[in-house]
Amino acid sequence: MKLIVGLGNPGPRYAQTRHNIGFMAAAKFAQHAGASETKIRFEGEVAEGQIAGTKVIVLCPSTYMNASGSSVRKAASFYKIDPADVLVICDDFNLALGKLRVRAKGSSGGQKGLADIIRLLGTDQVPRLRVGIGPPPASWNIPDYVLSKFRSDEEVDVERGTDRAAKAAADFVRHDIAFCMNAYNGTELDNQ
Repeated sequence: MKLIVGLGNPGPRYAQTRHNIGFMAAAKFAQHAGASETKIRFEGEVAEGQIAGTKVIVLCPSTYMNASGSSVRKAASFYKIDPADVLVICDDFNLALGKLRVRAKGSSGGQKGLADIIRLLGTDQVPRLRVGIGPPPASWNIPDYVLSKFRSDEEVDVERGTDRAAKAAADFVRHDIAFCMNAYNGTELDNQ
């Protein structure tokens, strides 16, 4: 069993913001997995599906980004899922829009939702899939930037990036994190 976690902030105010690209990718993954209707559990929205015979749980915490760890810890504990079988999908403003970076472990790199998950799971051995949202313009502060909505001229790259992120999550379930790192790190959008 695998737990696929999309990070973001709940509610219409934050819909389609840069910080919610993890929610967007998780929703696409849920479609690939033929997931059930979402239920409210573990301080989030949960759906169950299947990829290549493996049961998958899709979780989008409703705790707000910076407190995502409590939701993930509750779901992982309930389903008895090891941290190595959790894939966290989150935004990264250090990556070009739509570009992916997959890692098996490590620091949060300043992503506060991921930091809270690492803290509450008690390990940095948590696979993560970062989806680029592009760097903030020089005149913007980071909180305002990550909570801003995507511009209309960015929509194609957002769609392609979230499609690739959903595909990478499915490959994480089918294969493993090493396969995903080889398949998705360093590749440009045009090659996929």
